[in-house]
Amino acid sequence: MQKKFLGMAVAAALAMPAVALAQSAVQVYGTVHLSFMQTQFSNVPAAAGGDVTKFAVNSAASNWGLRSTETLGGGMTAWLQMEFNAQMERRNSTTSNGAIPNNGEGSFRNSGLGLRGNFGNVYLGTWETPWAQTFRFWDVGTIGGWGPVTSIIGRRETTNSGTTRNAVGDVATATPPAFAVGAAGNNLGYPLWRRFQSALFYESPLFADVQFKAAYQPNENKAAASATSPATVITENPSAWSASVSWTGLGGRARAFAATMQAKDWSPIVRSDNGSTSGGGYYFGVVNVGGTYESYTYKTGDPGSGGAGFGDVKAKEWALSLAVPLGPGKIGASYARAKKLDGLPFDDTGAKMWNLGYEWALSKRTALGFGIAQIKNEANQGFTWSNITGGPEGAAEKSPLPGGTNLRNIFVSMRHAF
Repeated sequence: MQKKFLGMAVAAALAMPAVALAQSAVQVYGTVHLSFMQTQFSNVPAAAGGDVTKFAVNSAASNWGLRSTETLGGGMTAWLQMEFNAQMERRNSTTSNGAIPNNGEGSFRNSGLGLRGNFGNVYLGTWETPWAQTFRFWDVGTIGGWGPVTSIIGRRETTNSGTTRNAVGDVATATPPAFAVGAAGNNLGYPLWRRFQSALFYESPLFADVQFKAAYQPNENKAAASATSPATVITENPSAWSASVSWTGLGGRARAFAATMQAKDWSPIVRSDNGSTSGGGYYFGVVNVGGTYESYTYKTGDPGSGGAGFGDVKAKEWALSLAVPLGPGKIGASYARAKKLDGLPFDDTGAKMWNLGYEWALSKRTALGFGIAQIKNEANQGFTWSNITGGPEGAAEKSPLPGGTNLRNIFVSMRHAF
């Protein structure tokens, strides 16, 4: 009898993990997206080595992640998502202290923990801002990851994060790193496509096909001035919020959106950068079209708050995109334009981008694509694609490009989701 009870106890213990898994199933998912391409850099300044053409294999936002949900009752669901960049190449380089740099690889993408219910969806974590998520309403023409969202739209940026000046840029005078160096740094501001980190998010339920989203990044980087090291620590209190309202009607054929973002102490201290974007699209059956326009002002023009000494800098970009169903796939095309930056003491800060290609759906999870994409930068501009891991100077990641450099890709891509 004791042996019988012991056997039942062992069986029950072995069954417990299975029961727990059934209550909160974990899903592994991801996408691997690679391109083989010929890349041509033209009009490259002599100081950067001149024109060069080379071949490369690049990854377009390859990722993997874990998802888990649990029904709590009362119409509520708890959920978890952890998503990471999928590194598709070996990295052996080390820093001066022997650590292996991840160069952004393996870092968190859209990751959060939250509650869903009749009230909507509330969560904490690292996620795309409501502004950044709007690209899904209009960008139908990108092929192989080469398009306006990965190049011009929302991408006025430097290699700096733009969210803090401590130990970044000219901290001795508290000048913002985005524009202080002028044409030599290609006069780019921080990117609008990046995710808010360690932030609070809310998504409303759908009301007549309308949804509201909001996100708040708190001021955890707040810093006080230091009497002992004023050259490296300045007073700042950075925070930001973003919100959007969107409409999707007629069974998903019609889309429209508007979004805004406010970023306090992201350029100079005391002032708040701000801007808005709007757009949408419509599927006519024979063609799907979309478009967007964005305007953002970097409040760098107040010398009393550490400004760079010239006026506020305003960036304006727009893009049109289309997709034509053809056979088992689509023809995709886009055109984007970055207008010159207003408020700078120098000119030639605009750029143009276009792409054209075909994506062939081999199955619901696998697709092949091929096409061509090109960026033409003016003399003081250096847009590139986020997928590019090498500039004209060599193998190191180069963002932005040397001012005035033009870039053309002829590519074949493959995408597989699991």
